[in-house]
Amino acid sequence: MTGQKKTRRQLLEEFVAKEPNDSFSRYGLALECSNSGDAPNADLHFRELLQRNIEYVPGYLMYAQFLVKQSRTDEARAVLNTGITVAARKGDAHARSEMESLFSELP
Repeated sequence: MTGQKKTRRQLLEEFVAKEPNDSFSRYGLALECSNSGDAPNADLHFRELLQRNIEYVPGYLMYAQFLVKQSRTDEARAVLNTGITVAARKGDAHARSEMESLFSELP
């Protein structure tokens, strides 16, 4: 075997390239970028995720948490406001509660 094993990020990038509207793969890629310290690409993929699928509730909380870590509190508030509305509309009380909790903790 001559090939190197691909990283999780490489695999996710391939999935997203093949299926740009696949929310789960793009969400995973955004998280992978965030966890590896690649803030610009994490931001890009979170934004793209929520533009392509405004109903993807988990994306709002994780994007808001990412923004808080980046000291972008105003943006986090805006993301949470939208996420809370989407979660309420979808009947996702747990996600709504988590986002409301984070929102209340923001300075």
